[in-house]
Amino acid sequence: MKRLKWPSWMPIDPYILLLLGTVGVAALLPARGTAAEVASGASTAAIAFLFFLYGARLSTREALDGLKHWRLHLTVLACTFVVFPLLGLAARGLEPVFLSPSLYTGLLFLTLVPSTIQSSIAFTSMARGNVPAAICAGSFSSLAGIVITPLLAASLLGGSVGGFSADSLLKIVLQLLVPFVAGQLARRWIGGFVTRHKRILGLVDRGSILLVVYVAFSEGMVRGIWSQVSPLRLAGLLVVEAVLLAVMLLLTWYGAKVLRFDRADRIAIQFAGSKKSLASGLPMASVLFGPEASLAVLPLMLFHQMQLMVCAVIAKRRAHDPVDEQEVTEQRDEAIRTSVGTGTRSG
Repeated sequence: MKRLKWPSWMPIDPYILLLLGTVGVAALLPARGTAAEVASGASTAAIAFLFFLYGARLSTREALDGLKHWRLHLTVLACTFVVFPLLGLAARGLEPVFLSPSLYTGLLFLTLVPSTIQSSIAFTSMARGNVPAAICAGSFSSLAGIVITPLLAASLLGGSVGGFSADSLLKIVLQLLVPFVAGQLARRWIGGFVTRHKRILGLVDRGSILLVVYVAFSEGMVRGIWSQVSPLRLAGLLVVEAVLLAVMLLLTWYGAKVLRFDRADRIAIQFAGSKKSLASGLPMASVLFGPEASLAVLPLMLFHQMQLMVCAVIAKRRAHDPVDEQEVTEQRDEAIRTSVGTGTRSG
């Protein structure tokens, strides 16, 4: 019997269907009372374990080598934590006619979270880009976001983030950064195991996110906050997010060209600089927004699916792009100049 596979023509990531199914379960059977407390504790532990695995997977040597390519990483960080938030602030003019205040708060929060790791790597590899750079860029962005995202949220969202405090920042550091560092320290002993069982551990990754989604949306259902969202508002949100994604994809691709990055680096910059992480954003939102977290992460969930669909198409097209002869010449000349100056070229 042949193994069933997800149809390649189907535009929706099957994991998104699981996310939507989880939202449906939370709507029908929300966790209450003691069950909610148990689920919340399990969610916290699952996210900590998730970032422990991130730390165990990242090769310390790859991270140190990636630091040599500092221009690329600074470009990705600028896209993630400067350009994205500026576009989010510019969208304030759409409130309250086009977006409700609560959806705009979620949209602005979306622009503040770190970049992705796995999907950036996958799409960069598919498009024949600089994969080591994508690995390091996504990892650096996630680490920086543990501190930068809460600080940006406190300054830009103001009263919308009612639960933000030094205690909130400490919770985020303990839940995300400390497990990541612990994973790095434990890599010497468990790195091989993690590499050999990456598919099984990938299920743990996704299961952790599903649990966080269930807890957040259960709390939202119990508090009745979904009465604040109408189908028309959701349609408006999708349009705004489509424009936001299109602008970032164009800026990262042509901006990297203006900055004289080669094709492989431009691909890494485009995929790492135009994405937002659901895995990092969900636990941060649960700490920062408390009972309002489910509504706050709705724009992020929709954007996550949109970026996967669009970037999959772009990556496939990039994989078949003919390499421009002039660009090859420029890359060769740059490699020669770099090798003369430093002896190597960072990648």
